[in-house]
Amino acid sequence: MAALSSSTDAARRRPFAADRAGVRVAVRVAPRASRTAVSGLAAEADGGTAVKAAVTAAPEGGRANAALIKLLAAEWGVPKSAVTVTAGAGDRRKTLHVAGDPEALLPALEAWAAGLPGAG
Repeated sequence: MAALSSSTDAARRRPFAADRAGVRVAVRVAPRASRTAVSGLAAEADGGTAVKAAVTAAPEGGRANAALIKLLAAEWGVPKSAVTVTAGAGDRRKTLHVAGDPEALLPALEAWAAGLPGAG
């Protein structure tokens, strides 16, 4: 039973979840930051984990969301058109969807995240 518990805990700590059409990504964004960058992974109050990012754009008219998509698409090496905000468009906590083959995307995203601060 301990193995099941630890694998469940590990899954909750990952910001990524595969679905049929790609991968969902939990993100926490800080708009109006001094620079646009991914700063690591952050623990969420619900026990999950989110990719922590900052963008210089203001959260008005979708500019911060567009800047976030541009940043993460470049980080992940996918087209901007493959990344969409599916939840939290007006919130700092968002769910993004990366369209594509989840069997290829998920390992690539997890390898990318392994090098971030907080991946421990």
